Order: sequence, then structure tokens, then C-alpha cells
Amino acid sequence: MPFLLIDFPVFDPVAIWLGPFAIRWYALAYITGIVLGWLYGRALLKNERLWGGPAPISLPQLDDFILWVTIGIILGGRTGYVLFYNLPHFIQYPIEIFELWNGGMSFHGGFIGCVVAVIWFARVNDLPILSLGDITTAVGPSGLFLGRVANFINGELWGRAAEASLPWAMIFPRDPLHLPRHPSQLYEAGLEGILLLVVLAVMIRFGALKRPGLILGSFITLYGLARIISEHFREPDPQLGFLWGGLTMGMLLSLPMLIVGVILIVRAWRKPHVHEAVPTAQAQS
Repeated sequence: MPFLLIDFPVFDPVAIWLGPFAIRWYALAYITGIVLGWLYGRALLKNERLWGGPAPISLPQLDDFILWVTIGIILGGRTGYVLFYNLPHFIQYPIEIFELWNGGMSFHGGFIGCVVAVIWFARVNDLPILSLGDITTAVGPSGLFLGRVANFINGELWGRAAEASLPWAMIFPRDPLHLPRHPSQLYEAGLEGILLLVVLAVMIRFGALKRPGLILGSFITLYGLARIISEHFREPDPQLGFLWGGLTMGMLLSLPMLIVGVILIVRAWRKPHVHEAVPTAQAQS
């Protein structure tokens, strides 16, 4: 074995046992990501300076929205995986669609689920859709980071084969070929999680929330770029492999994000630097 090759640290996929019930790392990542996002979102709403006045969404409304967006993430993520990544299998074994504990979630499907939740909740509660989208995407990278770390802990979604001389190349136990590979889960955690969170936080610091849709558009664009870059190091799903011209499903699904994101950014910059606001009493309730 090459001297520089790192042995994959084998983790127990179960993080906590509560009697007969097992809480897996992936589920814990979802739960922790949602809680951290909720706390960060509340902090952003409380800071009127970031909005140029009272925030257009009240704290109780954000609290109510958490359930909506959680359902959107789970239903959208699973539906996206079924449709985009493994439809023939699930047509043959439809009961497995509901076996979430066996894995299989799609970011792009989860994002579509979030979009549906944002639009629906905003219309029901008469809230500005773009501002609710801004808050949702501003806090999203924390969950993306934890999700990718959970992928790494589970030893899944590993990277493409790498030179054995690569200092951080790893052999993943579940890899049938036992090749030294890029730990692409950690690359994605850094790009889609840490870097994206920092960039959006800096934009918010300089007043991006005062332009509804700017954070939303920036998240969509930057995530699309980060995912396309990461896909160059990530092994394609075995049931799909490489698609047209060496593209992967992750790349194809990210390309429309770039277009939509740029459109939202341009629209946000063209609008006056004025924020839709609700009465102060509501914003501080």
C-alpha cells in the first residue's frame, strides 16, 4: 500500500441508540442542520440593520415555516432521488420508495421541495416570496455541510479514482474496486457548505437582504458552480454512470440553476434599494 494513502476511518453509521431505536448520522445531520438554520434565521430577522428596517417576516412566522420547509426537504429530496437517479429500480420495487432509512436523497429534489414550501407558505401568510427565499437559502449551507460530512461518515458517494501519491487519497471499505479515491464528500462540504455560507454571510453583512432575491439568486448560482466543480472529483452513481459528453446527472441538474440564479441576481440589482417591510409590531412579535 502506498505510504501516503490514508486509511478510511470506519465509523458506526448509527450515532445514538435510544433503546431499540437507532439515530443514524445522516438523520442527525438533517436534524442539526435544520435547528442551526432556524437559530441563524432568527438572528438575521432580529437584526433590523441588515434589512434596512423591520424584517418582512416575523419570528413566529419563521417558527411555523420550519415545519413546512422540513417536509419540503424530505419529500422533495426523496422524490428527486427516485425520479432523477433510480426510477427503473423504484418502478420495479415501489415499496422501497418509502424506505428512507436505506438512503437515497437528492439535493436538487430537496431544493425544489424547499421552493414549493417557500411559495406556498408565503402565499398563505401574505409574505414576500423572495425575502422568505433569501432567509431560507442564507441558512441552507450549514445543513449542506453537515449532510456531506454524514456522507463521508457513511463511506458513501465517494470520489473518482486518484493517484495513490495524492496525500489525502482514501480507500473506502464499501468500494468494490478498493481504489484510492478523492474524498469528494469533504470537497463538497467545503465548497457547498463552508465557502457558500461565508460568501452569503459577507453579502448579508454588506446589505444583500435589502435587495429581495439577491441572496436567493446568489445561493442558486454559487451552489450550481460548486456542485459542477465537485462533480469532476465525484464518482457518478453506478446505476447512471457518465451521461452525454462525460457529464453527470449532478452537472445536468445544476446547469439550470446557473441560469435561474443569474436572472434572480440581475432582477434584484435592477430593483430600487428598498425592502418590503411589515409593521414593526409584527416584525418584533
